[in-house]
Amino acid sequence: MAALSFNEAYRTHEFVVEIEGIESPNITKVTGLTEGEVEAIEQSDGGANITHKISSGIIKYGDLTLERNMDGSNADKGFKEWFQTMFTIDGTGTGSQLRRNGSIVVKEHQKEVMRFVFEGAWIKSSKFSDLDAGNSGLMKQTIILAIERMYRV
Repeated sequence: MAALSFNEAYRTHEFVVEIEGIESPNITKVTGLTEGEVEAIEQSDGGANITHKISSGIIKYGDLTLERNMDGSNADKGFKEWFQTMFTIDGTGTGSQLRRNGSIVVKEHQKEVMRFVFEGAWIKSSKFSDLDAGNSGLMKQTIILAIERMYRV
């Protein structure tokens, strides 16, 4: 009789985010991991009621969303400075010209098992959790990054 084998799936709770080679602590959630989306170009066939999907169009990458706990650390300061360099009240900021590269590293028992690399990221928005005296939740920051490209290595 053949021996049965079972491969356990990776867990989603063990990961770290690196931006410009520096680990960003306290990130509790990452959404938007993708290897891109390609639109199909459709072509009608003259005189027929059939449409053919003939080739791929432009590759698009969605936004990457990071949710993190606010704790007064250097990471808080780093994200604040990145955002304030891009967007200043007087309009003299660099805007989306200040871009950074990074990775989302998936780990299993503290060893890297997968890495998603993103390039050309800039902060599209930065939001904070609602303040509510009747709630005992943690202060969180949600950062949405627009990215040029993402791939799995």
